[in-house]
Amino acid sequence: MVGGEFIFISTIQHLVISCLKITRELTLPAANYLKTRIAPTPSGFLHLGNVLSFAITAELARRNNAKILLRIDDMDRERVNEQYLQDVFDTLSFLEIEWHEGPRNIEEFEAVYSQLNRLPLYNMYLDKLCQNGKVYACNCSRKKLNSGAPCNCFDKKLPLDTPDATWRFVTGEESIEVKSYNGEMISAALPTEMRNFIVRKKDGFPAYQLTSVADDLFYGADLIVRGNDLWPSTLAQHVLAKALGRDDFGNITFYHHPLLTTTSGEKLSKSAGDTSVKYLREHGSSPAVIYSMIAQMMGISGAINNWQQLAGKIISLP
Repeated sequence: MVGGEFIFISTIQHLVISCLKITRELTLPAANYLKTRIAPTPSGFLHLGNVLSFAITAELARRNNAKILLRIDDMDRERVNEQYLQDVFDTLSFLEIEWHEGPRNIEEFEAVYSQLNRLPLYNMYLDKLCQNGKVYACNCSRKKLNSGAPCNCFDKKLPLDTPDATWRFVTGEESIEVKSYNGEMISAALPTEMRNFIVRKKDGFPAYQLTSVADDLFYGADLIVRGNDLWPSTLAQHVLAKALGRDDFGNITFYHHPLLTTTSGEKLSKSAGDTSVKYLREHGSSPAVIYSMIAQMMGISGAINNWQQLAGKIISLP
């Protein structure tokens, strides 16, 4: 081959490779988000409702080139145990849902990622609320509150160190704006049932709303996927973050998905053993069978073989 022909062919090859590279770059989805999270609570065996949320989280992460953090919420100290912790790892592995950051086993979780390791952070936020007069002690029993009896603890001005008292966050009447996945800002008021919500439990440990805000800010999550039932919590967390001086929480995007319910319309719970992934797995169900079960419960027809197909169907629902 003469030199001119070699140079011509090499030039053509270079152009083809460059075009292929440009085409590939143009077809790749844009990295709209940096990080989302899967945040199970190890207070029971994970069920089909958890799987639905995990699948949607994984699919939205895939579409946006976002990393997935595994964040296990273990502040419910009375109910956490090793079999529930192990179930988190077993379930995700069985369902072939991968994560990029977070613990790979119980030992690593307890040593590095347990919420117990972030108690100083939570207590710092609680102290700030105290200093700003945003909390008050409440010694109302759950039985009293469930009966509909009014709580007048705010007016009592109980000392914050009152034994067996929770700390409640003083809420206002302001409108809250939430950044949604479709790009809209949704304005809403805090529901009545979320007024003056608990930020520290009777056992002295911080409550869910505070730890969730602290953790999402600490780990840098900018896309949060959760069920429609947690919409009130989303509003409460925005109010709390603002009171803590963390207005950057308002930059996080939220995607709320429909819930998986029983035939009677009730939300699935960890106490429903026959809908746990552990039960189904031990009785011979494959991941495809589990994903198909969820699809059928959501009224979706057609074969579902993996979490991508399931989540794609749910995300496309009106």
